[in-house]
Amino acid sequence: MKRSEDRILTTHVGSLIRPDEIKQHLLAKRGDDYDADAHNKSLTKCVAEIVRQQAAAGVDVVSDGEFGKGISWSQYVIERLDGFERRFLADDEPDPYAKGADRERFAEFYAEMDAEDAKDARSDGGAVKAESYCVGPITYTGQAELQRDIDNLKDAIKAVPVTEAFLPVAAPASAIPDRRNEYYKTNEECVFALAEAMRTEYKTITDAGILVQIDDARAAVTYDRMLPTATKEEFLAWLAMHMEALNHAIKGIPAEMIRYHVCWGSWPGPHTTDVPLRDIADLVLSVNAGAYVIEGANPRHEHEWRVWEDVKLPDGKVLVPGVISHATNIVEHPELVSERIVRLAKLVGRENVLASTDCGFAQGPFHQRVHPTVMWAKLEALAEGAALATKELWG
Repeated sequence: MKRSEDRILTTHVGSLIRPDEIKQHLLAKRGDDYDADAHNKSLTKCVAEIVRQQAAAGVDVVSDGEFGKGISWSQYVIERLDGFERRFLADDEPDPYAKGADRERFAEFYAEMDAEDAKDARSDGGAVKAESYCVGPITYTGQAELQRDIDNLKDAIKAVPVTEAFLPVAAPASAIPDRRNEYYKTNEECVFALAEAMRTEYKTITDAGILVQIDDARAAVTYDRMLPTATKEEFLAWLAMHMEALNHAIKGIPAEMIRYHVCWGSWPGPHTTDVPLRDIADLVLSVNAGAYVIEGANPRHEHEWRVWEDVKLPDGKVLVPGVISHATNIVEHPELVSERIVRLAKLVGRENVLASTDCGFAQGPFHQRVHPTVMWAKLEALAEGAALATKELWG
């Protein structure tokens, strides 16, 4: 894993807005007109182009944009695991994801936001409601799709000068969120079986010489979803169990090949009931990763840079803070980006900071939070801000 040895390196959280041709192939996959060969050729071409565009925008550590995922950043694994059954819901059935303390307090706001999201998703062909049930032993079956994604990214970076590349995948706590267990004796047994299966994905990526980024939005978001019936202590016990499962899944994989991403969810809501970073920092740092990718640019969490005044980043580890928001079309000024980078670099060491976005710009193939032109402007601002920070930190 590269460090910012002589300048601040830039990266992002992985998911980028998909081109229309990828969306059209995924829509065709739901019917009878799907052409797998054409889809694979399109993926190879589009990944090469998105890597080129990232490099042109000034991104040093690039991804494949998550173009190979057929569903969302967390639900995609249902297509790569055996043991789960997806049961689709009727339009008038309640959405299993529409719950949480923030949603209860701001019910009218969320009703408006959900209606707009549903309208946008329907117009883009992506409105699907379903619940996932574990109905048998969990095993990994997505080797072919995973190898395709690895090959596409490796081929793309051969043609473009980049510092490093990574593939984002889901953590045990976040893979198929809100899954229901109908097979294992306990939920914990189900979680560890899922972790064991996901280990195949993590290890295959790192064995190929690519960094693996393990995405875990649900690690923090679950606090809001457990309120008000659960206590903070119960949430922390839940989180500790999932951190143990993740460490089980990555055991033996070199830490320097692993990035661990934590955020508070991608939606542009009030977030008044988010768990504070200070309350979970020790558990986040307990994950045996080389880098910790942590949201830090949105107004609800930007102040938490001060956590690092008291919490020590472990020796040899890298902090990858979000200094650009994914959830607003306002493009951050490079000087603000630089300020965010510099104040953290002075706390944890300039060589230990890579500048990033808060989260992915697209939560799935048919869902995005900003306009594509804004996405590229934000990544350019990220690179410009990193250059300003470099000048201040190195002279």
